[in-house]
Amino acid sequence: MDVKKVNTKPRWKKPLLGLSALASLALLGSLWASPGYQHKIDRAGLLLAQVQRGDLQISVDGYGVLRSDKQTLLTALTSATVQQVLLRPGAQVSADSVILQLSNPELLQEVEAAAMALAQEEANLKRLKLANQRERLAELSVQAELDANLQMVTLRRNAEQQLVEDGVVSSLTYQTTVLQQQQMAQRLELQQQRLQQLDEVITQAEIIQQEQINQSRARYHTMQQRAERLTVRAGMAGVLQRLPVELGQSVAAGQELALVGSDKDLLALVRVSQSRAEQLQVGQAAQINTRRERVAAVVSRITPEVREGTIEVELAFTEGVPASARPELNIDAQIFTAQLTDTLYLERPVNVQSHSSGNLFKVAEDGRALAATALQFGDDAGRYLQITGGAQQGDTFVLSDMATFRDAELIQLQ
Repeated sequence: MDVKKVNTKPRWKKPLLGLSALASLALLGSLWASPGYQHKIDRAGLLLAQVQRGDLQISVDGYGVLRSDKQTLLTALTSATVQQVLLRPGAQVSADSVILQLSNPELLQEVEAAAMALAQEEANLKRLKLANQRERLAELSVQAELDANLQMVTLRRNAEQQLVEDGVVSSLTYQTTVLQQQQMAQRLELQQQRLQQLDEVITQAEIIQQEQINQSRARYHTMQQRAERLTVRAGMAGVLQRLPVELGQSVAAGQELALVGSDKDLLALVRVSQSRAEQLQVGQAAQINTRRERVAAVVSRITPEVREGTIEVELAFTEGVPASARPELNIDAQIFTAQLTDTLYLERPVNVQSHSSGNLFKVAEDGRALAATALQFGDDAGRYLQITGGAQQGDTFVLSDMATFRDAELIQLQ
């Protein structure tokens, strides 16, 4: 006879096991559904900063180079060939420092020809003066002879006048003497006029010849200056900044040979974004960073021309040129445009611009999570950004690039 087996296990355990499984699944689902566990990040790899309150100096950043305020551009006065290169860019120079030696044999021949032409014209003037002197002496001799004859005729007339009254000399003889005196006086007057005109002619002839000499001398000096400019000198104390020619190169008249600039009178030429231009004014304080030191400066000029989205701003040193400064040195600059008092600010996060809004991850009070927080940003202060909404003093935010977590609302810190 078969005996029916009775199940001795309690029947209530099966429902409990089912409930336990469901609870486990629900708990696991809730854990996976929680944003805090969807994303995790290592705290050590984050750059964090606290929101601060206080005064904030608003600035505009720029970049550029130092340039000499005084520069001399050396150009070729005539076509030539570079015969020697004596100095290279970066060399310290004085006014008499020789940078290049040029060669132009034809120019030297022209100098010699101009010198000979000048000497010839000067010799012509000497000959002219001698000839004029001889001619004038001859005319003076004629005048002296006429003057003597006039005096003799005058004496005879005076004598005959008394004799005519006494009846010793006839009236005809006396009248003839009077006529001779008048003719002689006229000849003497004409000779005097001729001598005066001769002096004027001599003066004009010598002036004309002197002008010929002046023209020849000017041409000679021009040729001589061109020849002297074959020896290219710096012309001022400073630094040789540019030398665009090489040994053996042929250069044309007017072509650039070198650029020399002062190493004492420097200024900064800084490129600033066009969007920040309206904040800039001449006279604003600035700071120049030469990579070795920071030096005070002031805005001295703002160029209105826009190039590649930037404008050029000129900064002048206010406390002297620093020792580390040199022409063409790359520099950074800050131009201080305003001063904010008692405001909230934060170190500049990655990929955040002034006068914008966006989300940053704020560290929770327990330090175990990051929560996406909407912030409003105000003015740009270089390293810092003003916060106009969404944060309080002491809040800690992530400054690092969190683009990979842009859709996350909560991140667990490890």
